[in-house]
Amino acid sequence: MSSPGRRTGILLAAGRGRRFDASGVENKLLQTLDNGQTVASQSALNLLSAMPHTVAVLRPGSDILCARLQALGVECVFCDDADAGMAHSLQAALRASAGSAGWLIALADMPFVQPDTMQKLLQALQNGKDMVAPVHAGRRGNPVGFSQKYLPQLLALQGDTGARQLLQTPDLHQIGVADAGIHQDIDLPQDLLTPRR
Repeated sequence: MSSPGRRTGILLAAGRGRRFDASGVENKLLQTLDNGQTVASQSALNLLSAMPHTVAVLRPGSDILCARLQALGVECVFCDDADAGMAHSLQAALRASAGSAGWLIALADMPFVQPDTMQKLLQALQNGKDMVAPVHAGRRGNPVGFSQKYLPQLLALQGDTGARQLLQTPDLHQIGVADAGIHQDIDLPQDLLTPRR
């Protein structure tokens, strides 16, 4: 259980990544980027830069991925019903950190988000915003942040849309960033190349 004043990073890493490799043999999160880090490790490092307490949600059997993330200081939580949708993965992490003052929720297949973006989102939460998201070139991206106020709504989410429906409300505080990485995920092998800026 987290201490009341602490915020927790959540790294969602329980997807199957079928678009990357339909056979399921190659785990996209374990692929190496041109800087030598794996996709998941780089995503974790970016999140850890702002959120020293970070929980990653994995599917059962992801032992190699868990070991690599634990080596970075990330706590691993396994979600048995990850295939039921992203909401289930998110809720597994929320239950593991329910005492937190808030959360910054990042996707493990988005390694190009800049640490500065993470810091800006955290700062907004610390300054009293209850729901935050970055915006670049007029488009909202990831990660997103929530205060403890939204825990009941987050725990009530269903399906594979994650927290997207909550982000449609006027309560959302959008933060402009010069970071194209908030829109770039690793869906296909060519996405592993150096990000656009």
